Amino acid sequence: MSDSAGWSTSRDRRPGVVPLRPLLLGEILEGAVTTLRRYAGVVFGSAAVVAIVSAAIYYAADLWLLDATSPVPVIAADAPPEVRLDQAMTQLQETVPQFAVLALITLVTQTFLAGLLTVVVGRAVLGHKIGVRQAWEELRPRVVALLGLTLVVTVAVMVGTFLFVVPGVWLYALLSLATPALVLERGRVGEALRRSVALVQGAWWRVFGVLVVAVVLTWVISNLIQWPFGLAIDPQAPQRGYTPEELLIRELGGAVARTVTVPFSAAVTALLYIDQRMRRENLADELSRAARRD
Repeated sequence: MSDSAGWSTSRDRRPGVVPLRPLLLGEILEGAVTTLRRYAGVVFGSAAVVAIVSAAIYYAADLWLLDATSPVPVIAADAPPEVRLDQAMTQLQETVPQFAVLALITLVTQTFLAGLLTVVVGRAVLGHKIGVRQAWEELRPRVVALLGLTLVVTVAVMVGTFLFVVPGVWLYALLSLATPALVLERGRVGEALRRSVALVQGAWWRVFGVLVVAVVLTWVISNLIQWPFGLAIDPQAPQRGYTPEELLIRELGGAVARTVTVPFSAAVTALLYIDQRMRRENLADELSRAARRD
């Protein structure tokens, strides 16, 4: 029996979470979910620890650095244009530092988790068991390079986005496979960037499409998870300023959502990288030989 792409599904070798051949979109998503289910202990355990730590940092930043308990200045609709412009500039000046702090926290915590889960996916494709300690031992020599890589990619995408959006979107997909390339190939930052470009070139639209589907799914799942927590927060809180209790509820909701969505997103990206290598470099044969040896 063959699927729509003409690949035989009856004779596929599947030692792990995906068949060892070029993958369909549904197989990438299914493989990500299967990875989360089979390796739930290491995946959700690691994700929960990182999410709780980041939530605590977010909460502390909200209270003592970002002053989220203070009312947000409101732009008066009936004010003269020059007054509204001044008010908008004041809001922007207050928002940019807040965004920078939150982005830095996210960069550090989510980069570590994405790298750890990429190691897990690399083992999951072959059906190998792996624990948190073993995954950390594999990732540890590349943590500094991974942080540097994420910083470079983030800055490049942000600069490209400010340049009429399109360059940022283009770079987002073009450099999306750099993290799994760095972690699984154990190279350097520059090598990982070049590997991502080489793997995405000629398949930009496909890679971008898979990433967009993953982003939409994670956004929907995240909002569904955070919705019950939001019901416990006064809708006027963002304008009047959050209470410490409301901030705690908000950050707990975010932590629970990240525990589920970040692993899924990281797994999709890692499987997309493996899929592109199977398409471009016949990695499937190498993986089959590795699986047979085990």
